[in-house]
Amino acid sequence: MAAVITQAPKGTKDVLPSEVYKWHELERIIRELAENYGFYELRTPTFEHTELFLRSVGDTTDVVQKEMYTFNDKGNRSITLKPEGTASTVRAFLEHGLYNQPLPLKTYYFTPVFRYERPQAGRLREHHQFGVEVFGAPEATLDAELIAFALNIFKNIGINDLSVNINSIGCPACRKNYNEALMAFLSSKREKLCSTCKERLERNPLRVLDCKVPSCREELKDVPVILDYLCPECEEHFNNLKLTLDQLGINYKIDLMIVRGLDYYSKTVFEIIYTNAQNESLTVCGGGRYDGLTSQMGDVKTAGAGFGMGLERVLMIMSEQGLDFARPEPAQLFIASMGAQAAAKALKLACILRSAGVKAESDHSGRSIKAQLKYANKLEFKNVLVIGEDELNNGIYRLKNMSSGEEQAIKENELINYFTEKGSR
Repeated sequence: MAAVITQAPKGTKDVLPSEVYKWHELERIIRELAENYGFYELRTPTFEHTELFLRSVGDTTDVVQKEMYTFNDKGNRSITLKPEGTASTVRAFLEHGLYNQPLPLKTYYFTPVFRYERPQAGRLREHHQFGVEVFGAPEATLDAELIAFALNIFKNIGINDLSVNINSIGCPACRKNYNEALMAFLSSKREKLCSTCKERLERNPLRVLDCKVPSCREELKDVPVILDYLCPECEEHFNNLKLTLDQLGINYKIDLMIVRGLDYYSKTVFEIIYTNAQNESLTVCGGGRYDGLTSQMGDVKTAGAGFGMGLERVLMIMSEQGLDFARPEPAQLFIASMGAQAAAKALKLACILRSAGVKAESDHSGRSIKAQLKYANKLEFKNVLVIGEDELNNGIYRLKNMSSGEEQAIKENELINYFTEKGSR
């Protein structure tokens, strides 16, 4: 039992103080770019009513059937930890009447998501996503903008070796005809499909295209092409997407097997793929359009589109490519002290300096001056101020520069000016 309480659950990971600066900088870059693109942050709960995901994500998807963390709360309500961000955003859009605001409404979020699956490289059972959702913009130019936005995030971070794959899965009208053709094709393959695909075949044949089992992928080589079944409106939308991507100079490939793993998608679906040194492909961003989701969940018919990006996977790729963010500047001042009176004075000075924007710290361990200086050196403090009995009596302190070793005398009323006028020392 002791080992259990001192280990994080499988599929979760602590972000330690030595690493958290990477998360801060990654989020800062994304936030700045999101605001440049006109997005506004939205925060939704970590858990929702289970019915929300059953209705939106789809009860035939792997997410709902195999991966959701669902439980009954003390009021015997079925609650699910958020497995993705779109459904919660749509729920908030409907609940708060955001459709009454000027549209399109462009939102973004950072959120933890929870999926019970085998932990993978850059994908944990609890992982974190950056996502965007846009409501009220039906044109393909938005789909292209979302792809451009995601690519610019990676560009600003410095990640290379990315490719864009796009597809259209049509609307319910043209997908009905495609499903009939797909069903006819798959029926002859039934005995060669995995058990999961056999179930999908009965309930949602389009889901079979999402199967990653090699034997199933082999049987799908000659599957009917959904682009051949698009209605005129969906075909025009897809052509406009390609036209706009061409105008933006974005290279892309049409991947007929992209259907995404969630039922709410319609028309455009896309993935941004990273290929590592071992020629392995990882999806680092995926999204598309879901024009029918708001009417499916409520009484409001509004076009919608968005994408999600796993932050752990982004950081993993950065590490593979030798990328890093600048580490935070070391703290400016450590105030060492001898005795209770000096320790109280040290804390007072630290608080005064902090109020003036100076990173300052004092000792709370009752260590010797030598031990305090050793501690300050390990934490890379730039300067150390020493307070002893003499300093308390005359109000003049010894200030040591830890890089040069130089010392100087400084009065208490000179400290703030010394650190703020000349910046970080």
